Amino acid sequence: MQRLRQGLSGLLGGAGSAEAATPHGLPVNLGGYEFAKNSPGAAARLHGVDQALVWVVVALLMWGMVMVYSASIAMPDNPRFARYAQTHFLTRHIISLLLGGAVAVLAFQVPMETWEKWARPMFVTGLVLLALVLVPFIGKGVNGARRWISLGVMNFQPSELAKLATIIYAADYMVRKMEVKERFFKAVWPMGAAVALTGVLLLAEPDMGAFLVIAIIAMGILFLGGVNARMFFMILGILVFAFVMMIMLSPWRRERIFAYLDPFSAEHALGKGYQLSHSLIAIGRGEVWGVGLGGSVEKLHWLPEAHTDFLLAVIGEEFGLVGVTTVICLFLWLARRIMVIGRQSIALDKVFAGLVAQGVGIWIGFQAFINMGVNLGALPTKGLTLPLMSYGGSAIMMNLVAIAIVLRIDSENKQMMRGGRA
Repeated sequence: MQRLRQGLSGLLGGAGSAEAATPHGLPVNLGGYEFAKNSPGAAARLHGVDQALVWVVVALLMWGMVMVYSASIAMPDNPRFARYAQTHFLTRHIISLLLGGAVAVLAFQVPMETWEKWARPMFVTGLVLLALVLVPFIGKGVNGARRWISLGVMNFQPSELAKLATIIYAADYMVRKMEVKERFFKAVWPMGAAVALTGVLLLAEPDMGAFLVIAIIAMGILFLGGVNARMFFMILGILVFAFVMMIMLSPWRRERIFAYLDPFSAEHALGKGYQLSHSLIAIGRGEVWGVGLGGSVEKLHWLPEAHTDFLLAVIGEEFGLVGVTTVICLFLWLARRIMVIGRQSIALDKVFAGLVAQGVGIWIGFQAFINMGVNLGALPTKGLTLPLMSYGGSAIMMNLVAIAIVLRIDSENKQMMRGGRA
C-alpha cells in the first residue's frame, strides 16, 4: 500500500525523479526552486504567488465567461426566461467572478495555522447550512431539489462550502489522529460518521453528486494521510456498497443508469436520456475544429442546462475536439500542479497544509472528471458543474477560495525554503 501511495504521489507530483536530492535535502522534486540561489530574478519571484497556476486559473475563468454568454444568449427566447435580457446570465456570472475574486483575496491573507484552528467550526457551520436548506421558506427549490439559500444578489449553495469544509476538517482530523491511524474505531470511524451525516443532509436535498465528491475527497485525504491498506479498502467497500444501494432503492436513479446505457432508444431519448443524447449530438457536430464561437445549434433550447452542467458540450460543438482536449489538458495540469504544492508542503513537515492542497486537487480534478465524463457519455448524468467555468455563483466563489488557499500554501512553502517563518 505504501508503494501504491508513493506511486500515486509521484504520478501527480512531478516529472523526473521524485527522490532527487535538493540543496535543502528534501526528498521531492521542488519544481525548480532549488535553483533560486543561482537565478538573479528568482528571489523576487519567490515572494509572489505561483504565476503559472494563476494564469491557468484566469484562462479557465475567462474562457468560461465567454462560453456562459454563448450558451445563454438565446435563453430569453424561451417563454420561461422571456423577461431576462440576453446578457442576464453573463452579468450575474461576472458579478460572481468579482465577488469570488474579492473573497479569494481575503482568504489568501489567512495563515494556514488559522485555517487549522477553524477546521471544526467551519465543518459544523457547513452542516448547519445544509440543514437550513431543508427548512421551508429558507431553502430555495429548483426542479424538485432544495439546494440553495437566496442572498439577494446570488443564490448560495451550501454544498459548495461543505466541500471546502470537508477538505479542511479531514486534513485537520488526520493530523490530530496521526498517532492512532492504525486503529479503525479511534482513527477512521468518527470521520466516517461525519461524512455520513453530511451525506444524509445532501441526499435529503437531493444532491447525490455533491455527496459523491465529498466522499471521494474524504477517502483521498485518508489515503494520502497514511491510513493502512486494510482500513482503506474496508472503507472503500462500504462506500461502494452504499452508493450501489442508493441507486438500487431509487427508481429514478435506476432510470438514469438505464438511460445512460442506451440514451438514443425510443424509451429514453425524450426522458432520462434527453440531456445525454443532445450532449453527444452537440459534441458530434463539432467534429475536430468546431462550428465556430456562437455557432452552436444545440444551445438553442435543445440542450437543457447548456450554461451550467453541459457547458463542455457547447465547447465541443463550437471548438470541436481541439477545444475539448484543451480544456482537459488545462484541468489535468491544474490538478497536477496543486498536488505538487501539497507534496512540497508535506516535505517541509507541514502535513495539514499539504493535505489541504492535495484535497483541493482531488476536488477540482475529480469534479472536472465527472462533469467531462457525463458530457462525453462516459458516465451517467449527474448534476455537477465544470469547476471555474460553468455558471454558478457559489460554485465559482468556493473554487476561487480553494485556489487562494493553495496559493497561500505555496507562498508559505517558498518563504520557509528561503529561511523565513510561514
